[in-house]
Amino acid sequence: MELAKLEPEFISVTFGAGGSSTKGSLAVLEFIKNNTVSRPLAHLTCVGTTKTEAAEIITLFQKRGILDFLSLRGDLPVGQTELPEGSLRQADQLVELLAGMRDSHAKIAVAAFPNGHPESGEGREDIDALLSKQDKGADFAISQLFFETGDFLRFLEMARSRGVTIPIVPGIMPIISPRRL
Repeated sequence: MELAKLEPEFISVTFGAGGSSTKGSLAVLEFIKNNTVSRPLAHLTCVGTTKTEAAEIITLFQKRGILDFLSLRGDLPVGQTELPEGSLRQADQLVELLAGMRDSHAKIAVAAFPNGHPESGEGREDIDALLSKQDKGADFAISQLFFETGDFLRFLEMARSRGVTIPIVPGIMPIISPRRL
């Protein structure tokens, strides 16, 4: 509750691959919704999930009053080398699904990569991906963590010059103990 006292605009909550901890995450999101002024933002990954499965998870959350999502591709489960047939492949596909299912007050956030996505070859690919997410309905982006402010500012300048107009929020992770460093 200490974080809630600062009244951040949103508090994001992760959940495991394939919805493995959906119930626990949903409980935390509902707590945020019912006990703070911050908007609960549910992480939703699409890798290994079909459009139908993703729609079921979205509907479950919406029925409980959780309307805002952080659309992420996510990582393949350990030991898996390729995506199952019929699964969503990129976060922009999930953004498009969310945009078609949301009410007028819901927000869709996406990831941005100031230091480049581990699988991208050059900075243009990261901006192209962000533009696609924007075009499909993203409202704002949250950057991956970075250690040099200049990296974020250069990325922001490049994104703006290429046509990204949605807000790009710098990602933060509070350091709550020396182990988190």
